[in-house]
Amino acid sequence: MERRALADTGLTLSRVGFGCWALGGGPWGPIDVAEATAAVHLALDLGIDWFDTAPLYGHGAADELLVQALGSRRHEVVIATKVGVRFDAATDHAESLLTPEHLRADCEASLARLGVERIDLLQVHWPCEHGTPLEDTVGALARLRDEGKIRAFGLCNYNAPGLTAALEAEAQGVASLQSPLSLIRREAEAALLPLCQGRGLPFLAYETLGRGLLTGKYTAPPRFDEHDLRARDPRFHGLAFVHHAARGVTLRAIGKKIGASAAAVATGWVLARPGVTHAIVGARSPAQVREAAVAPRLAAEARLWSVVDQALAQAPLRR
Repeated sequence: MERRALADTGLTLSRVGFGCWALGGGPWGPIDVAEATAAVHLALDLGIDWFDTAPLYGHGAADELLVQALGSRRHEVVIATKVGVRFDAATDHAESLLTPEHLRADCEASLARLGVERIDLLQVHWPCEHGTPLEDTVGALARLRDEGKIRAFGLCNYNAPGLTAALEAEAQGVASLQSPLSLIRREAEAALLPLCQGRGLPFLAYETLGRGLLTGKYTAPPRFDEHDLRARDPRFHGLAFVHHAARGVTLRAIGKKIGASAAAVATGWVLARPGVTHAIVGARSPAQVREAAVAPRLAAEARLWSVVDQALAQAPLRR
């Protein structure tokens, strides 16, 4: 498994990271603990050595399952988690609160839940919705780092102006940006990727499979449980679904010719983008982990991406 450094943090991560959202169940449906545990174990065997989780994933359930699956090996891997979300059970609403007090309390709760003395990478889940000055937020994260509670901190879901402001507020602090990027969601290519590349900032791509649309398994509109987040995702309905699912089928056909899955091709495409250092792939089964582990090898195949571009040019992306 190819590895890349996370800026100057001293951390070196496998190019593919294990996304833990589905381990929390909830909007992804019931979780098979035995199969999820086997997926974590296989990831370790294949050289995937970092896991991206968050308190919001099953309201701590993903953290608990991950720790149980890793056992004593949790000290051998890199665990990246997130901070800042406040969930109101009464309204079933989550919001970002980035005051120093909330960040510290959230960090302490994650330390206890994960059973570690220091979090490797603590990321702001999304920008503040309560007007906390950015300088206060990054300053609080820097203090947590200086106190040894976290090793490094990063941002998730920030746009280019927000990222620039954060970098200026704490020039030596921000270690990474996590943002969506896939063959059906390419907004990051316009400004975020060039900005990260220019600043030497690691870019951790997530939602690389378009919530499953790029796996090639959907040939007819799926029916999801009302609690499944995909039931409310417009990409899974109407003409948008037809278009995006067709892309997945195309990737499946290309992958079949080279002995790889559509998911591996989709993730390889992301890793091949200039400026992308790492890709997070959500998994809940060993089969999904095995597919993801192939992606870094495919990323180096320049001729493959020429074929993919030509095939997908037949059906331009709907914006």
